[in-house]
Amino acid sequence: MATQGRQWWRRPSRLALGTLLIAGFAGGIFFLATFQKTMENSNSEAFCISCHDMNNTIYQEYMTTAHYNNRSGVRATCPDCHVPHEFVPKMVRKIQASKELYGKIMGTIDTPQKFEAHRLTMAQNEWRRMKNNNSQECRNCYNFDYMDY
Repeated sequence: MATQGRQWWRRPSRLALGTLLIAGFAGGIFFLATFQKTMENSNSEAFCISCHDMNNTIYQEYMTTAHYNNRSGVRATCPDCHVPHEFVPKMVRKIQASKELYGKIMGTIDTPQKFEAHRLTMAQNEWRRMKNNNSQECRNCYNFDYMDY
């Protein structure tokens, strides 16, 4: 009987291979769907505001800008400007943003006063990121060729 069990691993039946293949395929689809939904949910303005101390600071300022309210009715939300659209840069940015979550959890920026104390440093990091990628997120919406000067 033990020999028969070892032999199964050497020559599994078609049913076993089919079951394994179907289970792997279903698991892969489930993983990709879950991953996609997580990325979609974490790329929303509501998600950004829920983690940052933004309701009384940056978000109030943002609502007075043309990115929030304008003649065209097009609104740029947090991820439009702060999260790259391409997959690899998006994943890199998500990892970088986890440092902000760490700061929130560890108490570095957990109050409005601490947030304001670190605000310039965080802004400089964002300006550096945008300069390094030639403001790619801005260029996703703006095209100089179509502007009427």
